[in-house]
Amino acid sequence: MTAAGRQATRRRFDAPLAELMAEAAALRDCAHGRLISYSRKVFIPLTKLCRDVCHYCTFAQLPRVAKPVYLPPDEVLAIAQSGAAAGCTEALFTLGDKPELRFQAARDALKALGHDTTISYLTSMCALVLRETGLLPHANPGVMTRREIAGLREVTASQGIMLESTSDRLCMPGGVHYGSPDKRPAARLETLRLAGELKVPFTTGILIGIGETRDERIATLEAIADLHATHGHIQEVIVQNFRAKPDTRLANSWEPDLDDLLWTIATARLVLGPDMNIQAPSNLSPGVYQKLIEAGLNDWGGISPVTPDHVNPEAPWPAIAELARKSADAGRLLVNRLPVYPAYVRDADTWLAPGIAARVRRMSDAEGFARDDDWAPGSTKPPPAPLVLARRVDAAIAGTVERATSGERLGSNDIVRLFAARDADYRYVTQAADALRRAVSGEVVRYVVNRNINYTNICYFRCKFCAFSKGRTHEDLRGSPYDLALEEITRRAIEAWDRGATEVCLQGGIHPDYTGATYEAICRAIKAAIPEMHIHAFSALEVTQGAATLGLSTSEFLARLKAAGLGTLPGTAAEILDDDVRAIICPDKINTGQWLDVQRAAHETGLRTTSTIMFGHVETATSWAKHLLALRDLQAETGGFTEFVPLPFVHMEAPMYRLGMARPGPTFREAVIMHSVARLALHPLIPDIQTSWVKMGPTGAAVCLQSGANDLGGTLMNESISRAAGTQHGQELPPRQMEALIRSIGREPMQRDTLYRPVPAERRAASMVAADLQPIVQTPPRKKAAIV
Repeated sequence: MTAAGRQATRRRFDAPLAELMAEAAALRDCAHGRLISYSRKVFIPLTKLCRDVCHYCTFAQLPRVAKPVYLPPDEVLAIAQSGAAAGCTEALFTLGDKPELRFQAARDALKALGHDTTISYLTSMCALVLRETGLLPHANPGVMTRREIAGLREVTASQGIMLESTSDRLCMPGGVHYGSPDKRPAARLETLRLAGELKVPFTTGILIGIGETRDERIATLEAIADLHATHGHIQEVIVQNFRAKPDTRLANSWEPDLDDLLWTIATARLVLGPDMNIQAPSNLSPGVYQKLIEAGLNDWGGISPVTPDHVNPEAPWPAIAELARKSADAGRLLVNRLPVYPAYVRDADTWLAPGIAARVRRMSDAEGFARDDDWAPGSTKPPPAPLVLARRVDAAIAGTVERATSGERLGSNDIVRLFAARDADYRYVTQAADALRRAVSGEVVRYVVNRNINYTNICYFRCKFCAFSKGRTHEDLRGSPYDLALEEITRRAIEAWDRGATEVCLQGGIHPDYTGATYEAICRAIKAAIPEMHIHAFSALEVTQGAATLGLSTSEFLARLKAAGLGTLPGTAAEILDDDVRAIICPDKINTGQWLDVQRAAHETGLRTTSTIMFGHVETATSWAKHLLALRDLQAETGGFTEFVPLPFVHMEAPMYRLGMARPGPTFREAVIMHSVARLALHPLIPDIQTSWVKMGPTGAAVCLQSGANDLGGTLMNESISRAAGTQHGQELPPRQMEALIRSIGREPMQRDTLYRPVPAERRAASMVAADLQPIVQTPPRKKAAIV
């Protein structure tokens, strides 16, 4: 922008403060909605020595006899461990700038520690904290070289430097930065530029009330905006108000008043745009939180439950629970973030070193915020109770829910908004979904008595989420490779029938020696042994592979399977119907269009299918929305889906989690709200929403049944795939336990068959007196000639 253009733009900041704040707040809401974030941190003052002599600072000190110049490693680690124990996610390292260039004591201390520079020691301590505690380091060491920034990038999630001001006047005699070489604007801007080139998520900010003019503040904000426009790396801008402190040259100086702070926050928002994270430290402006929010900020900065603010020790941190209440009173929902903001979490491979990226993924939710619980699918840890502080529901959420319950097809952005619901909005969405469930299916919860038969775990595909599949002779993780003989498959099916089952569900790996004839033979063998048994079998991947081996079209092969006894198909292999995600998690698998084509062909052949989603790994809510809309649109075309089954990613043994590529499944909030949003987004086309007790656990499944789900799935008898991934919820939930769970939430249980029809009384009676299962036989891999 030209100087004349900038001057014209600046005239907007002369508007009345109320108008300026309203414009800034509206701009903020476009990108951040109701959320206001903070970082739960521990504050580690590595050294208080500094070569600079800023006239307002009480953090920097001179060397003192018998007082360590640097925190030794054991003290650094002790502080970090106390933070980790208190639930912190960030280790904020703060320190003076290059004290070794001024003090012999600093040089001597560094030599004793085995380092030449303060930043070298800082890098070592960041690595220690990361390795020993898992906290994510954020470093503020001042002016740095390219090499120093790059070195810290390997052991930090983010870095920062307060630009403070671009006014050179402040570095001249009489200015607050006189005698402080590292406060020269050019040096600090160069550090910011280098960080951008090196792809480091960076924090910066301005300090107001230190002698600068408002025009100089605007110029500083514009310089930050220019750097961010070039590199995209400025993750937050802090607007910090000067506080006069005793024993400094500015002890009796004027402090900016509230209106001045509000004007600067609003101006920062207008200069930096809707997406930027604008922060004002919560401990420096107690009692005026609502005003700060009204000015356009969206972040409270770091708050420590265990350490003081060493830079502003006179200003205690607010209690996090109290800050949450105050934020809620102002219509905001407080959310914990990591030291690296969500936009950079979602693109971690670009912005973070590989080891840091892996750690960040494990600590983040689908939006990129810090996980709000330590629950995981498949674990026996009790799910958390939701916290509701907000007094009102977001009008956009309420309007979207109303349109969904009327049967309207929602847009992708609408669905993403629902998935992001928290606090009162989350409660509203889940309750609305439950009310819709009640209207559609009443108080009955259905389940099917069935048996899972996974006929082989040998597979030549390499899905990165799968802990079940094995190579032909490879043993790893849980169990050895096997390939069931037809006799063992039929034995299990007969035993299931004797125990009251109406369905066998058959799926397996894509064995390199299987052909379409193998799948036909399995169906014929079961039907020959138990003609009444419903065969629910073969994912879209097995169908496409089987058809290809016989040189048939998908429709032709499905017709042959149907003739052999196939009744319905499971909607697995869908994973996430977003090819950008599939390219990461299952690059050699069928794509979205191919999966949908198999379902369409099955429906046209007279074979109904289920539909699924496997979520909580590398994808975002945008992918979830794409997935739901793809299912809804196909259902509108064919009407062939019987139900929708959310399958939370079980991470424990999944290769892509072990390699640091994935999150540890959805949070409990995300897992539950998937059922709720599915109920709303698929209404009225898919009326049955199933919850997986294997992945959610009985307690979690009960919550889902009160949040939009109406079906508890199958009793299973055997379960191999989720168990291989690490689930701890067993292989069978017998009918009596199913019904006890359903009745515990005041609902009425009903056995169904695969097509949601009531089962004969004889089947129900048999299921209630089922004998114990006989030991299974995992037939070892056979030679190619022996496979039908």
